[in-house]
Amino acid sequence: MDSFDVVILGGGSAGESIAGLVAERGRTVALVEAALVGGECPYLACMPSKAMLRSAQVRRMVTRSLALGATASRLILDPDSAAFGAATGRRDEIRAHGDDAEATSALEERGVTVVRGWGSVARPGTVTVGQAELAYSDLVVATGSSARRPELPGLDSVPSWTGDQALTSPLRPTSLAVLGGGPVGCELAQVYARFGVKVTLIDPGPRLIDEEEPSVGVLLAEVLGSDAVDIRLGVRALRAEAAPLGARLRLDDGTAIDVERILIAVGRSPNVQGIGLDVLGIEPGDRGIGIDAGCRVTGHTHVWAAGDVTGIAPFTHTANCQARIVAENLMGGSARADYRAIPRSVFTDPPVASVGMTVSEARARRIDVVSAAMDLAQTARASTDGEPLGRLILIADRHRKVLIGASAIGAHADEWLGEAALAIRAAVPLSVLVDVVHAFPTFSEAYEPPLRELLALS
Repeated sequence: MDSFDVVILGGGSAGESIAGLVAERGRTVALVEAALVGGECPYLACMPSKAMLRSAQVRRMVTRSLALGATASRLILDPDSAAFGAATGRRDEIRAHGDDAEATSALEERGVTVVRGWGSVARPGTVTVGQAELAYSDLVVATGSSARRPELPGLDSVPSWTGDQALTSPLRPTSLAVLGGGPVGCELAQVYARFGVKVTLIDPGPRLIDEEEPSVGVLLAEVLGSDAVDIRLGVRALRAEAAPLGARLRLDDGTAIDVERILIAVGRSPNVQGIGLDVLGIEPGDRGIGIDAGCRVTGHTHVWAAGDVTGIAPFTHTANCQARIVAENLMGGSARADYRAIPRSVFTDPPVASVGMTVSEARARRIDVVSAAMDLAQTARASTDGEPLGRLILIADRHRKVLIGASAIGAHADEWLGEAALAIRAAVPLSVLVDVVHAFPTFSEAYEPPLRELLALS
């Protein structure tokens, strides 16, 4: 049996970061990963999807000069199918063709022992990987999440993709039904629509990204509609059937649609099965493994968890934040997480960006809130860039006189919403924020009128 100070189950963003940080400080570390070191983000999700979104943006902006090298001319001039081939070629280069050799070598050079295979706790203090046994003093669970597959009759008998599968496939279907109006569904609907695919997006909710501010979801629907995405809201798929084109979806509004393929984007579930948590007496909830502010698993001194498996905020940046906390605490520190200002983004064109609480969430917590908004069309930058669609919504605690939430849709919103994230995290008074000077002409000037309105209302 090999013994380690720390054994980490899962080599995604959180596990990879923890392993490197702890090993550099002299602890012995084994990282157990059955798939790709680095997780889904660089190879199957974040990076390939953003590459495809950028290529789709170039495809649409035919008349603009964009520096993407030799790929640009093909994305602009070629027919849909050829342009899509150029885009997937660029995507696959960015995702390193799914090869994690470089990431693995980098960890090993930092002193991490990388163990390939599926790890499971055999008994307290011991993890098995195949026939091998690894003893540990501290265990970190960072097994991530997987795409959820709905219990839809007939789905297994028709051509379908998860988001991960779509982002590794070279295929461009002629038609596509997207199940789910969350971030993944909206992003991939736009990608395929901009490459000439007939896309229908189906979601049972009243609007897209319905956990965000309502007006932002409404504007996003306008954006996708302008890309010719057929949006069906308040509708559920009842069953899937084989059809000459590929698949037929029967919907609960009495209609049916025939498509070449179905793309499943109904959310993700934490990977908590088959890793021996029951041996340790850990019972995950529906959202994942419960942890305290120091990322220690509730009731377990030497067991930690980080990343999607905790269900707190399923983003790579959250995983990296929790990784720093776990690494510090494994070395005897007392770091604590603060999730008040974790950004949320939908990288459509234009993007959606949010941070903190929505109005409805704040009111559910019995916070006396005030909100104010501004349309980006009122900024000078919208005129110069020809990007009039957009909106910024700011939410403040009336009594504390600080921002507690912000939501936006508009050009580069994922970048300039960082100002709100800092203001929320640092609890900057509204009286200070209204004095911030923004460069002219920029979209960030949209902060100024609603901040003055919030200060007057609070």
